[in-house]
Amino acid sequence: MRFDRMNRRPVRVLAAVGVPLLLLAAGATGWALTPRTAPPAPPVVEAPAPTSAAPTPERVPVAAPAPDHLPVVDYDPAPTGFPADPDTLDTRPLTEGLHPTRRIAAYTAPGGRPLAFLDPTISGVELTMPIAQRRAGWVAVLLPSANRTLAWLPPGGYTTVALRDQLVVERKPHRLTWYRAGRAIRSWEVSLGQRGQETPLGRTFVLGRTPPPESVYGGVDIFALGSVPDDPDSVPAGLRGAHIGVHSWYHDGELGRNTTNGCIRLTKSGQRELLAELRPGTEVVVVDELPAPPPTA
Repeated sequence: MRFDRMNRRPVRVLAAVGVPLLLLAAGATGWALTPRTAPPAPPVVEAPAPTSAAPTPERVPVAAPAPDHLPVVDYDPAPTGFPADPDTLDTRPLTEGLHPTRRIAAYTAPGGRPLAFLDPTISGVELTMPIAQRRAGWVAVLLPSANRTLAWLPPGGYTTVALRDQLVVERKPHRLTWYRAGRAIRSWEVSLGQRGQETPLGRTFVLGRTPPPESVYGGVDIFALGSVPDDPDSVPAGLRGAHIGVHSWYHDGELGRNTTNGCIRLTKSGQRELLAELRPGTEVVVVDELPAPPPTA
């Protein structure tokens, strides 16, 4: 389904001193025990212990100026050329999100090539993207309106927020599990994408929420995700340009089956609970199956 406009609601020092003092005390005792008739031995001067050089500050690659004509990432599919997410099936939670406070350029790598701009909002909803990597003063975020893709951002022009929640979707057992601070809270049986329109694998995030455009969604708001269909031409014409969503349905008879156009359907009560608890930027990971079922399964 296309969600063109999203709802706006939304010691060491003591030891270092002590060692020379002990050496001096030992030396003084030795000199006192030496016979007076013998010439005093010259004092032994200990060579200073080598000190480790101060660490060289990490050099932050300079961000090349971004041409004004670059596209702005919005609800339509993002520009290509950004790097793939190397850890896209990693279910360890991403716990920090990034919110642009002004228009910022997105790059292919630290010090790499700018390909697009990111605005503070998409379709009127505040944009928060999970931070996936940090390197040399730059951060990599999950790119919205794209699948399994990162964008690198230089320092400045954003704030960070804590992300406490995560959704993990398993395609084989048709299960969605909500985690908070790494602990499984609830699991639901879900219906997923049908053959040729499979729910895309990998890490994405909650982009925002939108009112249901039709009664078939059960009268409950929808979470639009940052991901899009892997094959945009496979979905019905009326859904071209749509994002993958998490939503309810007017009946629960298809739970546990592959019947959607790629979206994740759960019960109305489950959807209402997630809507009340999750914030934009919450990470969503779609895998085939976890090594072991969550304790809430």
